[in-house]
Amino acid sequence: MSALRTVLAAAALLGALLAIPSVASAQRANELHVMSFNLRYASDTPPNPWADRRPVMRELLRAEKPDIIGTQEGLYRQLRDIQVDLPTHYDSIGLGREGGSRGEAMQVFYDSRRLEPLEYDHYWLSDTPNVVGSKTWPGCCPRMVTWIKFLDQRTNKQFYLLNTHFEAFDATARANSARLVLQKMTEQFAPNVPVIATGDFNEAAKPGLTVYDTLVTNGPFEDTWDLAKRRSPLFGTFHGYRPLTPDGDRIDWILATPYVTVRAASINTYARNGQFPSDHLPVQAHLQLP
Repeated sequence: MSALRTVLAAAALLGALLAIPSVASAQRANELHVMSFNLRYASDTPPNPWADRRPVMRELLRAEKPDIIGTQEGLYRQLRDIQVDLPTHYDSIGLGREGGSRGEAMQVFYDSRRLEPLEYDHYWLSDTPNVVGSKTWPGCCPRMVTWIKFLDQRTNKQFYLLNTHFEAFDATARANSARLVLQKMTEQFAPNVPVIATGDFNEAAKPGLTVYDTLVTNGPFEDTWDLAKRRSPLFGTFHGYRPLTPDGDRIDWILATPYVTVRAASINTYARNGQFPSDHLPVQAHLQLP
């Protein structure tokens, strides 16, 4: 009987872990709740078709209520589904990486009751960043950035949200992408306005690795996971619908320029009856702008 109780206790612990939405569900008044989420593009082919994942995605997003969701990989019809499934006060900005509604988008969903977009733009991670759908570096496909300058109407503060998805299969393309992001920030963003970056960077968040060193170690960003006063358990953020990897690589990040305060950060493990909403886990941060 003691062995059975041990098994049941372990199962209950695992079930509780998978049911925990985040470490900071009670949001404080002036905090921004930011989520970065690689959605896994919609497919009708089993296993894990979008029809099975969509209700789990809806439950997770409605439970968490982020102020901003920087998404990656969403296809047009999938993004329309998410827009329908979110409460009506959410709006979004995005563009398919092949132009218009074609290809995966860097769609940003936001709570329009609080956040007002003042400016936005898109560019491509290539030697010709202003050419829609351009791809001049190695890798599988065009990659891009969507950015928005927001006014937080609750605090009357402005900030930029930069959302991206770096190349998965070529380190040179990732390195070039990181350098271009910094270049475009200098060219396009007003100085002294905070920047929050969400994305699937397809590289572990570790000093000594090129993208992290370019953006964080030697760059203008800080890692909200490291800044957080409270953190959830760490899991590898790409799981591919396989068992989760404790202390695995975070390839999905939320970064911020200095002086942003981070109360809590989490990697959300929500699933229903073993069904995850995506092959990535969403990353979340509760932060305050300087």
